[in-house]
Amino acid sequence: MKTLIQSIRLTLVLTILLCVIYPVIITFAGKLSKGGGDGEKIIVNRKVVGYAAIGQKFDKPQYFWGRPSAVGYNAAGSGGSNKGPSNPGYLKDVKGRIDTLLKYHPGLKPGNIPADLVTASGSGLDPDISPEAAKIQIKRVAQFRKLDEQKVTALVDAHIEAPFFGPKKINVLKLNVALDELK
Repeated sequence: MKTLIQSIRLTLVLTILLCVIYPVIITFAGKLSKGGGDGEKIIVNRKVVGYAAIGQKFDKPQYFWGRPSAVGYNAAGSGGSNKGPSNPGYLKDVKGRIDTLLKYHPGLKPGNIPADLVTASGSGLDPDISPEAAKIQIKRVAQFRKLDEQKVTALVDAHIEAPFFGPKKINVLKLNVALDELK
């Protein structure tokens, strides 16, 4: 009987701790974060165009392209493809992405294509690309928008983020919003 009472007490204490106190603390911490716990919204003309932490599909040549998604950029179905590097379907997908890049970037060598432009991330929702991935797209974007390449290069350089841990990165949505604001 003594053990049963101890078990019930422990269950009640852990229930209160993990089902009430912990969620309240996490909610409060979220409210103090950027975006108030709802994520960093990107707003243009008082309209939410996306979230900084969720990748979006950009496939028009006048925009910088982000990392491919194995889930069609569906945040409700985040995940990878489970296809390994020897899977014929995976190799076909990567080859198709390489061919598309080569079509829009004449003179680009396949060996110079950053992996993040042809391989999907584990979540399928990576919002960032490497500075190298952005830099190989500058000429295409500048030509399609009839902009000076140096102006587009300066915009890319201004959007490079250097986190405390990890490699430098560029948020594709933020970069494309800034690109639309260029005159």
